[in-house]
Amino acid sequence: MTTAKTVHAFSNDLLADLDATALAALIRRGEASPGEVAAAAIARARRMQPLINAIELENYEAALRAAEGAPRIGVFAGVPTFVKDNTDLQGLPTRHGSAAVPARPAAGPGAFARQYLAQGFTVLGKSSLPEFGFNASTEYRGRAPTRNPWHTDYSSGASSGGSAALVAAGVVPIAHANDGGGSIRIPAAACGLVGLKATRGRHIDGESARSLPINIVSEGVVTRSVRDTANFMAGLEQYWRNPKLKPIGRVEGPGARRLRIGLVVDSITGPSDAETRATVLATAALLESLGHDVFEIPLPIGQRFADDFSIYWGMLSFLVSTFGKRVMHPDFDASQLDNLSQGLAALYRKNMLKTPFVLYRLKKLWNEYARAFDNCDVIMSPVLAHTTPTLGHLSPEQDFDSLFERLTRYVSFTPLNNAAGGPAISLPMGASALGLPIAIHLSANHGDERTLLELAFELEAAQPFRRIQDLA
Repeated sequence: MTTAKTVHAFSNDLLADLDATALAALIRRGEASPGEVAAAAIARARRMQPLINAIELENYEAALRAAEGAPRIGVFAGVPTFVKDNTDLQGLPTRHGSAAVPARPAAGPGAFARQYLAQGFTVLGKSSLPEFGFNASTEYRGRAPTRNPWHTDYSSGASSGGSAALVAAGVVPIAHANDGGGSIRIPAAACGLVGLKATRGRHIDGESARSLPINIVSEGVVTRSVRDTANFMAGLEQYWRNPKLKPIGRVEGPGARRLRIGLVVDSITGPSDAETRATVLATAALLESLGHDVFEIPLPIGQRFADDFSIYWGMLSFLVSTFGKRVMHPDFDASQLDNLSQGLAALYRKNMLKTPFVLYRLKKLWNEYARAFDNCDVIMSPVLAHTTPTLGHLSPEQDFDSLFERLTRYVSFTPLNNAAGGPAISLPMGASALGLPIAIHLSANHGDERTLLELAFELEAAQPFRRIQDLA
């Protein structure tokens, strides 16, 4: 169904409006086969793709064959999904959203992909992302962007923007996402979804993450319900659990403990806009009504962190552009990189001599972040400094200086958790005047995803998340 600007695939087909947990239960009970469920999702995907442009690679025929022949094991056995196109799957190319990378089929699944696939998913294809995940909007140089199903003139966020658009539009109930500076939480916020960034070390790392001087990348999913995210995390632990972290276990509802919640409304780059501020303050009032103690706290970081993270961000682009032929493909073509990637690499070259000091300070953040929780259990803030922008506002076709200024203003809350390794979750708790989702951001100390999930369950029950199908 569609209105002028809101689009979705929800209908009275086999998928209905079931979340991934309910769909997996349907399959386990024998009320639908994985092949029938995959076929329904593929039909939805074909209807939505011309409207939202969120699929980088279709793999439908292979998915149907795999669905019918696969053993029904795993938390989400038979549930259809998409994997973000920066993650290797056997026989499929990984383009990282970039024209610079040739389409070379991968020899096998990546290390995290194996942990993801162990949950029993049927993979329908690859979802879109901006070039190397560097942008906060899934837009490109010279080709069409991914659109937000809540309003197709607006960004779906990034870098997991394709996955978020597909889940929000009802194509699949759950999709792979990863997060190097907010790339699970930002698209979840833009598209009205749940997005958890886990503690560093919570899951098996992908190959590229292992090579980073500081691993800022977290793997996960975007979902329409808290229980899908909670069950996904439980499924990860069934496959592999880090003995150095306290287990999350299966979280099935709100916790009994009343929490001390520190409130931060504005970021180091400036004040949040009025609609974002109103959503955060309304959520704070809701939490107080539920018996939690909410109080304002000072910003845990200063401008130096923003500068350091920007240089590290630039370093990643510099490494890609400089060593792409060696680590990706001999035919990697750096001349095809977009303005953002080229500008970030240039920013790093100007600041290259600062690298040892930047890395030293970023590595210290693990302990500094932990100290922020001496007097509170959770920190609440916006996910983003302002509401979701229109397409074009963060386009890589802009000049770098304008784009970089807009990005650092918009993405001002999420990067700390990546640099410091702490967990955080995005929850859709408000809406703009245009009906676009606005989210709040909850952070906890290292290894405390359980508290975040319990609090998320409580908020979802107290204020059920808006449904796109109620608008159209």
